[in-house]
Amino acid sequence: MNETIFIILIIGCSVLELLLLGGALIFYIRLKRSQVLMNTLQENQQTLLARIEMNARLEREIVATFAQRQAELRELDSKLEQRATDLRRLMEQAEGIARSPQFLREIIINGRKKGLSPRQIARNAGLSVDEVELILAQNP
Repeated sequence: MNETIFIILIIGCSVLELLLLGGALIFYIRLKRSQVLMNTLQENQQTLLARIEMNARLEREIVATFAQRQAELRELDSKLEQRATDLRRLMEQAEGIARSPQFLREIIINGRKKGLSPRQIARNAGLSVDEVELILAQNP
């Protein structure tokens, strides 16, 4: 009877060892699956980080280009303002010259040389016919 108990005990321990070995095998398989899943997640994370880095680099380039364009626009605006000021000054000079008596006299004399009538000369010069005739009378 002692022997039977001993054999039952040995069989029980063997079954228990087989159950433990089966549990360890199942745990190992699940651990391998988890490791594969973790590797996949790490690869996806690396890909995501690379894309985020690329997007950040592109954003920095866009911001730098935008800042450069803004500076160029400011420079062009100042040049445009300077040119507008120059043109206003030139227009004022041209108006001053166009209204000077010597210039008007030359327009009237040239108009007579071309054979224009006093009325046509007056219209071209922006004067009255009487003024044109007076100037023509002074310069025969």
